[in-house]
Order: sequence, then C-alpha cells, then structure tokens
Amino acid sequence: MTSTTLELLQKYSVPGPRYTSYPTAPYFHTGFGEADWADALAAPAADRGLSLYVHIPFCDSLCYYCGCNMVATRDYGKTQPYLAMLEREMAATAQRVDPKRVVRQLHWGGGTPTYLHPDDIRRLMGMMRRHFTLAPDAEISCEVDPRELSHEHLAALREVGFNRLSFGVQDMDPDVQQAVNRIQSEFLIRQVLDWSRELGFSSINLDLIVGLPKQTVASFRRTLERVAVWAPDRLAVFAYAHVPWMKKHQKLINEADLPDSATRLGLQQAVNEMLGAAGYVNIGLDHFARPEDELVRAQQNKTLWRNFQGYTTHKHCDILAFGASSISQTLDVYMQNEKSLKRYEARVAATGFAVERGLKLGRDDQIRRDAITRVMCDLELDFAAFGREWDIAFGDYFADALADLRPLAVDGLVELAPDRIGVTPRGRLFLRNIGMCFDRYLKEAAAEQPRYSRTA
Repeated sequence: MTSTTLELLQKYSVPGPRYTSYPTAPYFHTGFGEADWADALAAPAADRGLSLYVHIPFCDSLCYYCGCNMVATRDYGKTQPYLAMLEREMAATAQRVDPKRVVRQLHWGGGTPTYLHPDDIRRLMGMMRRHFTLAPDAEISCEVDPRELSHEHLAALREVGFNRLSFGVQDMDPDVQQAVNRIQSEFLIRQVLDWSRELGFSSINLDLIVGLPKQTVASFRRTLERVAVWAPDRLAVFAYAHVPWMKKHQKLINEADLPDSATRLGLQQAVNEMLGAAGYVNIGLDHFARPEDELVRAQQNKTLWRNFQGYTTHKHCDILAFGASSISQTLDVYMQNEKSLKRYEARVAATGFAVERGLKLGRDDQIRRDAITRVMCDLELDFAAFGREWDIAFGDYFADALADLRPLAVDGLVELAPDRIGVTPRGRLFLRNIGMCFDRYLKEAAAEQPRYSRTA
C-alpha cells in the first residue's frame, strides 16, 4: 500500500453504511407489523432456499467494544424460557412457509451461542430440524467465544451437524485485551483451534478488530503474525465502531486510549499487507479468504452475495431469523424482532411472533440494492446487462450515481467505461464509499440522516 492509498483512506473516511441491507436498518419502521410478516412468509417462493439464523443473546461477561444485542449474565436459568420462545417462534414461522423449501444455510450468532450447555445445543438444533428440512450439504456455522469453551461444547456442535466455526479473537495484545475486558491467551486460542480441527470442522474463521483502545500498529502486526501461523480458512477484520450513544457500555472505554486516525490507517495498511503476503484474497471490505475458498470462487463466478451475515455464497435464499433483535429477509421485505429480551419473550408467548419493525421494498429500493450488492460482490457492473434485467436505461436511471463516481474514478478506486463500472484492486478498500454513490437515502437532507460508523 502506497502513501497515496493512505491519503485516500484519510480522504474517504466518512460515516457510511456497511450495506448488509439496502435500504439500511435505520429506515425500517414500526408501521410494518405481524400481519405484513405473515404475508411475506406465505408468499410463493418455491425457487428460493432458506437460510436460518438464531440469535443467542447471552454472554458470561461484557466485552466493552461489543456492538451486538447481548445480555451479560451468570444466571443460566434465563436460557430456558428463551429457548422455549425460540421454538414457539419457529413453529409459528414454519406453519406459514412452504414445507418443500429446503434450508441451505444455518447460522447461530450472538451474544455467545456456546454460552448454551452442550445438552441445550443439542436441544436447539433438534428444534430446528423438527420444524425445517435441512439439505444434506447445508452450510451450518456458529460463532464461538474461545473463553470458557470446552471440548464438550465443540463435540456437541459437531454431533448435531455444524461444519463451520467463527472464533472471536479480536486482538492478542494483553494491554488491548485488558482495555476491552476480553482476556484470552495464545495457548487458549491454539487449543480450541486444535480441538476444532481434530473434530473435523470443514472451515474455521477468525474475527479480528482494528481500532480498539491501546492498539498500535506494532502490536497488531504481532497479532497478524500469530494469525498467519494459525492459518484459518477465512478472516473477518472489522473496524471498531465507537458508538456510545447507541451502546452505553462502550462508555467504559477510555476514549483517550482509542487509536488516532493516523494509527487506524496504519492498522488497515498492516492488515492488507500482511494478510496479502500470507496468501489471503481480499474479498472486499473486511473479508479475507484463501484462494481455494468457495467465497473466492463465488466472487469469480459472480454468485457471491451480501446480507446481514456478511458475504455469503447463498444468494438465492430467504433469511428466517429467530430470537431477540434478529433480522429476517425475503426478496422484498426486511423484518426485525424486538430487541429487548423481555419484550421478545412476551410478544412470542402472546402471538408466536415478535415483530418490532420492518420494511417492504419498492422497485427503486430493489434496483439500487441490486446495483450496490453487485458492485460490492462482483466488483463490476455491466450497464447493458443490468438495464435489461431491470428494464431501465442504466445511464439515465443512475445519472446521479455516475456523477458521484467520477471523483472516485479520478482517485483510482473505480474504472468508469461507457458500458461498465469496475472496482480496482485499491478500490476494494473503499467499497462502502462506492456503494454510497447509489444510495438514494443518503442524498436526503443531512439533518434527517441516521448516524453511521466511519468507512475507514
């Protein structure tokens, strides 16, 4: 990475969406209710598979950086009514979905899914298999916190069909770990990775975070060196979003300890240089994978997609999400459950659903979502092919976007030809900024804008 790219990271470090959806979640509204969601579930979609997501909000302890919907508790008894409501929600959902539709992907997130005891891991997967039909080759993945994780937890996950794991590593520097209240030794990480490989999990992902308090470029380079030795199949390197107005516990972080902008740029530089040198392909944004990984193949074949779980190979699946705060998605609907654990359980007990808000997409939303997603996944967009698919004149429809893209082309982030857009290798670092050019909502008055994390 050249000094020019560092200058560009500084120039384009602005608040912006991550585009795990479009329109983005701040535009979901409470006018969307349970009747709307029931209609969406019943809509014919025989040609689309299913992707199931379950949110387990519980954690043993609080990580100060956490941006997830979680409950830190040592009271394991809280899991039992929650599991009961998960099954009730699954049953109500399954009753409205075509039973012939097959699950191609399943994911547990949190919180900490492995907060559940091994027997409850078996119980929850049993519920899911009772209510839905899983394909024999389904991708079944789980987020895992290495701390307080036993071999029995991993054995239970493998026993019920999980084949992929995502471990939260974040940073291996002791000072950083102390500053964010997440202590985990190198020996511990090595042990859980060895257990996972011995048990036969087919894919292992590690999550890292840049921008944490006390982080320096030198210290994070040491973390990256260790990660390269551990050789995960995939890496997600997220940029810490300090949003204490949204996540009150982030006030426990001393803001004076946060890296300054120059250090954050240096951290990004280290990530791209060192993971590239270790043989990983930058899929885009914060995702890296080995050249033989199916994410890389999907990008090459133009079948890669992006949703609330990040990059995925399951483009033609609707997401049915269960649990507090979880977000479901069909072709033209987004729906988010109640975030509060207490309200979620009460709503499901009463009606079987816990819809807090949602959105039915209009035609313009769908067209712009497709354009943003293709740029972020395929790294290119053919004007004529896209225009034929949506029955539009691309140049006229996206005149505003093309105008906004021209300065990015001058800076070498995209190549603009009369018939196509192409993202340059350098532009992969700026996919959020490129996507923003197509975002109609961002063109509204600044006073009406939701607050986003910075793009770099």
